[in-house]
Amino acid sequence: MQPIKIINGKIITPQRIISNGVIIIIDDKIAEVSEKNVEVRDAIEIDAKGNYISPGFIDIHVHGGAGHDFMDATETAFLKIAELHAQYGTTAMLPTTLSSTKEEMLKTLQAYALANKKNSRGSEFLGMHLEGPYFAMSQRGAQDPRFIRDPDPTEYEEILSHSSDVKRWSAAPELKGAIEFGRYLKSKNVLPAVAHTDAIYEDVVVAFENGYTLATHLYSAMSGVTRKNAFRYAGVIESAFIIDGMDVEIIADGVHLPAPLLKLVYKIKGADRTALITDAMRAAGMPPGESILGSLTNGLKVVVEDGVAKLPDRTSFAGSVATADRLVRTMVTLGDVSLTEAVKMITSTPARILDVFDSKGSIAKGKDADIVMFDVDINVQMTMIRGRIVFEGPTFK
Repeated sequence: MQPIKIINGKIITPQRIISNGVIIIIDDKIAEVSEKNVEVRDAIEIDAKGNYISPGFIDIHVHGGAGHDFMDATETAFLKIAELHAQYGTTAMLPTTLSSTKEEMLKTLQAYALANKKNSRGSEFLGMHLEGPYFAMSQRGAQDPRFIRDPDPTEYEEILSHSSDVKRWSAAPELKGAIEFGRYLKSKNVLPAVAHTDAIYEDVVVAFENGYTLATHLYSAMSGVTRKNAFRYAGVIESAFIIDGMDVEIIADGVHLPAPLLKLVYKIKGADRTALITDAMRAAGMPPGESILGSLTNGLKVVVEDGVAKLPDRTSFAGSVATADRLVRTMVTLGDVSLTEAVKMITSTPARILDVFDSKGSIAKGKDADIVMFDVDINVQMTMIRGRIVFEGPTFK
């Protein structure tokens, strides 16, 4: 590959913004980041035209987009979802499942393995996130109750023996066998996450000590303060705030969490412990109307309106239709977070959570050339993955 030289942009680093900076890319890596001009022989020059230059966005919780869901379990679904989200700045992602049968999970993992070999035009796959089926029925949200169950060692050991692509698994830690499940996941280098749960603080502390170091979509489908026999108990929300070492992720679409809660999460956990996620389902990038959450065969009917997916009876949200650019925009406009901090929440923080910060998450020498350019309104103008341009907006065509 010819060297690439990016000029005339505002480079976003974790600490500051470098005006009129220069980035040199050789092959698929960042070779140099400078505040001054750098001469590179035979380089392809890209003029950023004053736009912001950001590390690629990393979405650690996404279900679908462009009319497809990962649980369709086809190569086409995986590839089309990855291509759709790349248009909005996502350069890497964790494809995510929903509660389902063991057979559906295995089929989805098989489709992931096949699609991963062919994914050249979309967001890079960093592994699979299994969301469920080990959840509290009382906090199932839009998860299909037919498939919710307690952790079964026979089942989860078989799944992990069939695939090394599972990088994260979300579960309710108060369920019978959930602590043993968490320990088993850690032994296999899989990240356990607290989700769809009615746990109280005492449960969460034990879970955290046994590997559950991430709270899945904070505030959504989890307990807050509860009362039992007149006594109050802190729930998962409060536990995530109290435990300094616990990471959280939030659906920052401006609907799942209103402005005051976005501000509260940022005030308590900060950008270093908060990851922005889309939690996008198949309707992301599609017009409003009826859609399906989950697979086409076993999924739930939903309706997309008000910028979010809902169950038909409007009793619960059913996943978002957000894209990564919307998350950053929301944190800046509604969350009153600086641009550098908002970008950190969808770049370096998720990279650290997934233990890939040595290669992704910031614009630094030696890291993968995953780069997003966007304008002052955070409209994506170009997406580059490992030195390859996979999306160009009208400004760059």
